Amino acid sequence: MFDDTTSYGLLKTLENNPSLSQRDLAKRLGVSLGKINFCLNALVEKGCLKVNNFRNSDNKLAYAYLLTPGGIEEKARMTVYFLKYKVQEYERLRAEIEELQREAAQKGLLENAHE
Repeated sequence: MFDDTTSYGLLKTLENNPSLSQRDLAKRLGVSLGKINFCLNALVEKGCLKVNNFRNSDNKLAYAYLLTPGGIEEKARMTVYFLKYKVQEYERLRAEIEELQREAAQKGLLENAHE
C-alpha cells in the first residue's frame, strides 16, 4: 500500500500545511483515508516526519506533521525522480501527438479542425 507517489504528495503537501488532517490530506491527494494513515505511519517510521500533538479550540486533539531534515532530503530526492519521470512521459506524449498529427494531416483530417 506504501508507494512513492503518495509519499511524495504527502511530503510536498505537509511541507507547507503541517496541520492538515488525515481526511483533508486524503481529499487533496485523491486517495483513501486508510492509505493516508498507512503512508503517514511509514514516513514517521522512516524518519521523514515527526508528529506533534497540539490542542485546538475546534478540535480537542490535533496533529502537526513536520518534515524532519531526512524528510526534506527525501522530498528533494523524490522531486528529482518525479521530474525525470514526467519529462520522459512528456517527451513520449509529444512524439505520439506529432505522429497522430502527421497521420491526420496525410489523410486530410486537419483541414477543418482547429487546435
